[in-house]
Formats: sequence, structure tokens, C-alpha cells
Amino acid sequence: MNFIKYITFFFLMNIAVSQKILIPMDNVQTNHLKAYGIAFLHLENGNEIEWLLNYRGGSFLMDNQNNVENTCLVRGVNYEMINSTALSEIFTTIESNNMDIILLEKVPKIAVYSPPGKQHWDDAVTLALTFADIKYDVVFDDEVMSNKINDYDWLHLHHEDFTGQYGKFYRSYRNKPWYKKMESDFNTTAKKHGFSCVHNLKKFIALKIKKYISDGGFLFAMCSGTDSFDIALAAHDVDIADAVFDGTPVDPNYNKKINFSNGIAFENYSIITNPMIYEFSDIDFPSNKSPHLKTAEQDYFTLFEFSAKWDPVPTMLTQNHVGVINGFRGQTTGFNRNVLKKHVVILGEVENTPEVKYIHGNVGKGTFTFLGGHDPEDYTHKVGDPVTDLSLHPNSPGYRLILNNVLFPAARKKDKKT
Repeated sequence: MNFIKYITFFFLMNIAVSQKILIPMDNVQTNHLKAYGIAFLHLENGNEIEWLLNYRGGSFLMDNQNNVENTCLVRGVNYEMINSTALSEIFTTIESNNMDIILLEKVPKIAVYSPPGKQHWDDAVTLALTFADIKYDVVFDDEVMSNKINDYDWLHLHHEDFTGQYGKFYRSYRNKPWYKKMESDFNTTAKKHGFSCVHNLKKFIALKIKKYISDGGFLFAMCSGTDSFDIALAAHDVDIADAVFDGTPVDPNYNKKINFSNGIAFENYSIITNPMIYEFSDIDFPSNKSPHLKTAEQDYFTLFEFSAKWDPVPTMLTQNHVGVINGFRGQTTGFNRNVLKKHVVILGEVENTPEVKYIHGNVGKGTFTFLGGHDPEDYTHKVGDPVTDLSLHPNSPGYRLILNNVLFPAARKKDKKT
């Protein structure tokens, strides 16, 4: 009798061990954003995950360990128990289609470059990380100057201005208390680190972040954190800040002195130095200087479909349950394809227009990914608007693009096939 009990127990244990959990990421998923948090937690607990690229929206396959099933139930994430027969069918489907399996094996350490304290606008990345229960640290200029960012695998640039023009908010907000405090705080930090003005500090910060990428870091940026970063690199030795920002005039020959080779994503663009214009350059498309003719319902962009087996990196970054995503505006809404560097990979675009929404590229041993726009679920998020409540948007395709980038550094590197 005891022998039969032992055999029964052993048989049941074998079934439990052989079962895996599939977190589907297609339209049956009840909470796509929190599903990324489940994956992140599984990695934190020392486990590996198989990311099934292009299989049911980029699903996650993992061992039934560390109470994953209960965590899914608590967080409202849909999951399926997979036995050996179903697992074999999944692998067969992946092998015979434009799909692949990427092993996620290391939990990435995440930092967000953001000023301390509450800002007067939300940040989509910190909203996504918080909603998905993914841990991150906040760093700013002091941490960059002390090389603390080198402790992190992944760095996000908050809505930031690396040209030292205080976000080009001068025209509308220069008399607001929060703007004056920003000026004071930034100048104090600049002097603390031995710089005569804010734009010299910020351009030096941009250089250090570029080195972080070159040494193997993963950079993700949205909105003005994209073009202002690249402009700061190209204009490192040139004064492009109006006298209202630093007390000195713009270099009259700045156009001839810009070195596009120092940038990582853009070239041959024109810089806008007028402090009364809420725009850094003509990288941004469509420009804030022109009337916006589209409504939210008319604005959308299309994700590229890559070969999962031959191009796993862009495939990872474009995993989604839809191929067409609602557009969203920002200080930098999108990127003018005519000023992209040749090596930049376009991940998403507004078809038949100059607007590119989502790009990726390599810098040394590392990579960068830029996404235009400010908040995927607030079409025209403005200074002072309430923070987006992601519990109302748990299946947001735009926010999924952000979280794809968070998991990207966890992937085991594959040998290139091209």
C-alpha cells in the first residue's frame, strides 16, 4: 500500500514538474503590462524564461516555479498550463513559421535618468515600470558624473533637455515658480561640477551617457530625451543656447561647427535656437511649429515585421498583439526619416510620410532605442495634465513597446546570421 502511495506521489510530482506555464500575449491576455512584471519577477527569482517571438503576440514560457501561477492570479494576468504534448506542438509551430525562441536569463538592473522630485508632466516609462511592478532606481547628473550609471544594464532618459535650454519652456513657463526652481537647481549643479553654465554640464552628461552605451549599455529614450541628446552630442563644442539661458549669445557660426559624426542617430538637420519656439530642430516630425491636421483617431503608426530567426533584436523590440498602433504626440512626436543616419533601423513608421516613430541602433558594444511621443495613452499630454492611470489601459500596445525594451537586456546573445 505504501509502495502504491509512493508511486502515485512520484507520478503526480512528475506531472507538476513537466508542466510549464504559458503567458499568452495575444488578444486573450487580460493584462499585457503586468505580464511583463511576472516575467521580470521570474528572472529575479533566478529562473530563465523562453520568450516566444511572434508566437501569440510574443508569449512567455516558463517553468511552474516560485508560485508563478498564484502570482498571475493575484495580478490578473491570464496564463495557460502547458503539458508535454502541447509544448511539442508549440515548438513545431515556431520552427515552421516566422517565429523564434529567445532565452531570457538575467534580470536587468534598471535606472531612470530623471530630476529628483515630482515633475509637472508624467513619464511613460516610470508609469509602465511602476504598474508592472518592475524595480528601478532614479539617477541624475550627480550619479552620471560619478559614473554610477555604469552599475546599470538599462538606462531610460526621462523627458529631458540635454542642450541646456530648460526644455524650451521659456516662452510659456519662464515666470512659473517651478521653472525658476529648475533654473536655480540646474545652475547649482553645473557650478558644483565645475561648469560655467547648464548647457556645458548637460552636453558633458550626454557624452558620458554615450560612453555608457559604447561600453555595452542599453539606452531607451522618448520624446525630447531623443533628439536633444543627439543634438547635445553634435553641438558639444558649440554654443547654441540663447542669451536668456546662459547670458551669452548663440555662436553666429554654429551651423558650420555642428559635428554630426558625434551623434548616434541623426545627421544633416537644422537646429532651432529661437527660445520662443518650442522645438529643438527639424528632427521632430511633424513639427510643433506647424498646425497639426490629424485627429487622434486618424493618427497611427505601423510596426515593421522582421524575420524572427534572422533579426531577433528588432523582432524582440516590436513584439505586440497588434501591428498598427495609435499615435501620440509630444515635444518630439516622431523623427524625420530624411535625417536618420544610415545605420539606424526603423522599427515603426507612419507609412507614406516622412514620419518615423520608433528606431534602434548600435553604438560600440551597446544599443539605443528611441520612441517618439510622450504618453502612448494620452494623445496630447501637456504640462500640468493629470497622470495617466494605466489600470484603465492594461493592454496598451504603445506601452508594450516600452516594456519590450526593459526585457531586451535579459536576452542571451545569439550569433548573428547576417
